[in-house]
Amino acid sequence: MLIFALAVFFLLITPGPGVLSTAGVGAAFGVRPGARYVMGLWMGTNLVALAVVTGLAAAMLADPRLRVLLYGASILYLVYIAARIALAGSQIAFISRASPPGLMGGIALQAINPKAYVFNTSLFSGFAFWESAPLAEMAAKFVIINLIWLPIHFLWLWVGIRVNALDLPPRTQRAINMTMAGLMLAVVALATLFPPGR
Repeated sequence: MLIFALAVFFLLITPGPGVLSTAGVGAAFGVRPGARYVMGLWMGTNLVALAVVTGLAAAMLADPRLRVLLYGASILYLVYIAARIALAGSQIAFISRASPPGLMGGIALQAINPKAYVFNTSLFSGFAFWESAPLAEMAAKFVIINLIWLPIHFLWLWVGIRVNALDLPPRTQRAINMTMAGLMLAVVALATLFPPGR
């Protein structure tokens, strides 16, 4: 169980669309809109987890056309976010929107987030610790994932809020933007190298 919890921690703490966009919403809109967005992401990630556990995601992705469509949409969306970050210039802008994405924005992002599917598939299909009681193990995994997921995303929200509050020189802000964009592109590269079903 400890190995499972460590795997969850390391998979969640690394930059992906969810945590990077959480920091961006925090930087752009503050605590309340950021908290609503995190709750949307949380609902979305649990819906993805349920889809993975029940086999619904596997059934939906069994159609190669649907799989290619969803996969392509997620890759294009991640490239779009990376470009918006990289082109923000000297203003820290993990993301840039006229209004906060809110609860539905968080749910929608997780629905097309390849990391959410890979994350849940690897955790629920591996790391067995109660092989004699698979349903109890699955329930425990849901609890452990959520106990780690929520604090990490609120930490990234706080990071976004704090970074935006700092009076950083334009060169530093540009460097932060380029680093975040590079991390997003690394997620895209990994998703491209290891597509679903491979």
